[in-house]
Amino acid sequence: MLDRARLTPRDEGSCCMKPRDDATEVTAAGIARLAGVGRAAVSNWRRRHGDFPKPVGGTETSPSFALADVERWLRAQGKLVEVPLRERVWQQLAGHPAGPVTALLHAGCALLLVRDRPPAWLALGAVPDERLAQLLPGELEDVVTQRFGTRRRRAVRVPEPAELLPSVPLLRGVAELAAELGARGAYEFLLGRQTDANPRQYTLTPAGPAALMAELATSTAPARTVLDPACGTGALLRAVAPRPDQCLYGQDSAPELAALTALRLALHSDATVRTMAADTLRADAYDERTADVVLCHPPFNERNWGHDELAYDTRWEYGFPARAESELAWVQHALARLVDGGTAVLLMPPAAASRRSGRRIRADLLRRGALRAVIALPAGAAPPYNLPLHVWVLRRPGPAVPPAPELLLVEAAGVPDTDGRDKQLWPAVQDAVLDAWHRFDRHGTVAERPGLARSVPVLELLDDEVDLAPARRLPPPAAGGGTTELATVRKSLGEALRRAADLTPPLPPEEPLGAARPPLTTVGELARAGALTLHTGTGAGGAGVPVLTDHDVLTGSAPSGAPHEGAPDDTVVRTEPGDVVVPVFGGGAAARVVDEATAGAALGRGLTLLRPDPAVLDPWFLAGFLRGTVGHRRASSYASTAARLDVRRLQLPRLPLAGQRGYSERFRELAAFEDAVRLAGRLGERLVRGMHDGLTEGTLPPE
Repeated sequence: MLDRARLTPRDEGSCCMKPRDDATEVTAAGIARLAGVGRAAVSNWRRRHGDFPKPVGGTETSPSFALADVERWLRAQGKLVEVPLRERVWQQLAGHPAGPVTALLHAGCALLLVRDRPPAWLALGAVPDERLAQLLPGELEDVVTQRFGTRRRRAVRVPEPAELLPSVPLLRGVAELAAELGARGAYEFLLGRQTDANPRQYTLTPAGPAALMAELATSTAPARTVLDPACGTGALLRAVAPRPDQCLYGQDSAPELAALTALRLALHSDATVRTMAADTLRADAYDERTADVVLCHPPFNERNWGHDELAYDTRWEYGFPARAESELAWVQHALARLVDGGTAVLLMPPAAASRRSGRRIRADLLRRGALRAVIALPAGAAPPYNLPLHVWVLRRPGPAVPPAPELLLVEAAGVPDTDGRDKQLWPAVQDAVLDAWHRFDRHGTVAERPGLARSVPVLELLDDEVDLAPARRLPPPAAGGGTTELATVRKSLGEALRRAADLTPPLPPEEPLGAARPPLTTVGELARAGALTLHTGTGAGGAGVPVLTDHDVLTGSAPSGAPHEGAPDDTVVRTEPGDVVVPVFGGGAAARVVDEATAGAALGRGLTLLRPDPAVLDPWFLAGFLRGTVGHRRASSYASTAARLDVRRLQLPRLPLAGQRGYSERFRELAAFEDAVRLAGRLGERLVRGMHDGLTEGTLPPE
């Protein structure tokens, strides 16, 4: 294959094939990351050093610079730290002259070649850049055709040599990164960084809900053919457990997303992958194909979904959806693409279960046994995070699939929180939902669990509203307003209030006027002196390792996050006793000392960990001064909608270890008092909520 493309003298001398080593651009934030400093330091360098590289792109307020020029300048100034390979590759991708999405597509094609034909890539990697750009399309065409089919029926396009030349340095770096993380791990890392950097451009399905939906769809039997008609970045298809002879089909109206999904799935498994770029409702690419399973996170609240053009479409077996009911059009599309008895699982907005304009379609779905379950997830499970989204489980009726007499309703927000924390733990939610579904799917009914699950007779639901919202059909939890439980909560509240009163710190005497204050230092100066080390949270973590989130730090709760899907495991930062953790976003003054109970957790994104040398710095002394609101204001920078803390600029007194002890003890006392007040607050909320529920639901008398 390497002999297929041969350069002519004209090709070798063509100006369009000139290597572009300086094509990659980097922003001020990227420069700060390269040098291991804050963005304010980069601004100072630009003002103070006349030889600092000039902007080559971007805008006046957010300029970009040639990465090669920046690296030369940093190296000459002695400011270039050792940059991890993954960071260098990401900077090349983010600053690609054709844009990061194009770069990600080129990188995915190269990684597919690395994965499927490593000897071919090794041979190509030994040739010069111009030659590599000429030869690579031929090799890519072979491997892309083998994985995705002929050109006419695939979303992945092999780039031309002129398009590939600016990407050659990136592709070499990506191949090196694949040797470190594996081809799949390298692509997941780059895709995760791209979606995190541009959250408004992508509607993502988080790993937890995606895994739940895939398990709901395949619990009866493993699926050989799976379709996602609104595939996005492929999270739902990727969540399906691999099996031999599996075929994964995807479609998305955005061509770049259809291509990214294809590459992601091909790097994830050996399944047959086919993705198409087209508007699914208006131009279904799979109108002659049926699947065992359909998974879908459709766009919500679309008015321009094809209502006027599709009035007589054969997919509307259960009724023509109103203009405001685009989600019910997706539901019927999913059912139309299933084999008889096949299962579809869709993520739906809660309004779809109760809007009057959709009641006739919902009623027909129930009468014919197509709708099997409606599951309400806790708010925050998936975007939009302010809504408690629903999961609909459907099964296509057929001659061998009799209509089900009952519908399963699950309110997952009612899953008991065994740790007593406000934030739901996703594994508990998933286990409760799957337990209820497996029992219902096996027996056609399930024992009522107040506040959590109930199988409701279809005839009971076929009223004027056909309201399928689980919360409106489930009885309240039996013990929610019970006198016995409320008495226990009230007793605990009294104990917590007494403890908080006992721990109320006394006011210290006023400081005499003119008293000398110790000189100040900054966290950055202490780090340079070796008194502490700084670590940035990545969200990476191994299996079963909880992640400490910014929410946990702010609320004083135990680690509750899940590992970030796109982060390599070797970037994990584990907490140790005596570490100090500080959130860098949000503008609030917070710092937490890690104790034995919190130690071992992975450090989440948006957190900075300070590990003091115990021979020089007391962690409580450090954490106490880092919480000062005045220091936070001085060390924070503000965008239009957010604040970011530069931890290195935070100040604290320069004192010997012995002089820190008094402050340390007082800060410990304040932390204990704060914990007691928080506990009392939570118990008070539980008591008030339980009393209200008991009085309104009739489980408590008003006397």
